[in-house]
Amino acid sequence: MMKKTVWALAVGLLSVNLAHGAIKEGEDYLVLPQTIPQLQADKIEVLEFFSYTCIHCARIDPLLLQQSKRFADDTYLRTEHVVWDASMLGFARIAAAVNASGTKYEANPAIFKAVFEENANLGNPDTFKAWAAKQNSFGGKLLTAYNSPENATAAKKMQSLTEQFKVEGTPMLVVGGKYAVQLRDYEQGVRVVGELVDKVRAERNMKPAAARPVPKSIGAAAAFGANR
Repeated sequence: MMKKTVWALAVGLLSVNLAHGAIKEGEDYLVLPQTIPQLQADKIEVLEFFSYTCIHCARIDPLLLQQSKRFADDTYLRTEHVVWDASMLGFARIAAAVNASGTKYEANPAIFKAVFEENANLGNPDTFKAWAAKQNSFGGKLLTAYNSPENATAAKKMQSLTEQFKVEGTPMLVVGGKYAVQLRDYEQGVRVVGELVDKVRAERNMKPAAARPVPKSIGAAAAFGANR
């Protein structure tokens, strides 16, 4: 779901070839007026503000998860669900449970599929619990986290983050707490993330990380998502 059209995402994916250091402020990324504190100050945070009801989030999610598997040890992925109104707290609770249970790589594809292909209203607690109970590989962990006393509090924190940093559209990708990716298409977005990670590492005089190969299937995955 997009609250406002902040990023113009192309209907057909463009072929974008970004050489190292080719990204430009104002075109590929913006400097945020207010820095977002990282969860781990000694590392490089890739933060995604997203929504399980956002089709663009559903399409970029597999690329971002695939990219995060190749992050160096000094880089990590953080995901926060946006909460623009009380009706979104149910989905924020799911996101908080996914984070707490460590099931992101298994759960996210299934959740997006349930929302967009099966029209499941997972924002409803009863519907979500019934759905999660059927997910053999991760459902038990997810339900335990969802039913924990900390879950509602974590969802409320997501609402506070949305309001404090004035998140108006999804997906919003922020690197190092200060650089927001300007999305033109999904493949370009994850490539800019990688470039910004290198930029932050250099700015902080951090030890160079080993180069990570770009997944060969990244373009195909993006095209598949765009045509769903």
